[in-house]
Amino acid sequence: MGLSSFFKNLFGTAKDSASDLAAQAETKFEQAKEVAAPYIDKAETFAEETIAKAKEASEPILDSATEYAHQAKDIVSEYVEKASGSISDVINSIKEKATEVSGTTKTIVSETVTDTTEKTVTVIEKPTDNVS
Repeated sequence: MGLSSFFKNLFGTAKDSASDLAAQAETKFEQAKEVAAPYIDKAETFAEETIAKAKEASEPILDSATEYAHQAKDIVSEYVEKASGSISDVINSIKEKATEVSGTTKTIVSETVTDTTEKTVTVIEKPTDNVS
């Protein structure tokens, strides 16, 4: 029986010690929260002020960026119009060249066909009979 009472006392004491430590930890945590509360408030205030200052400082920059974006859009629009006109000119030029080449090809093909037909006719008109 002495051994079982020893373990009961040992674990009972450990249980009480753990409860005491938990209570002390909770107390210390509450104290830390109370001590840190003003610093947390100061940090929040500092963050809010810094964000406000950053917004205030960035407004002129954003306005300038918007203005430059509009100017860039206008300039690009002008060049797009010029580029589309140039591209149309190039396409028309290519179409004209293709038409000229196509007409030349048709002429050459028809001359070739004509020449071939004439030679065939010439050969047919002059039969040679060398049968012995």
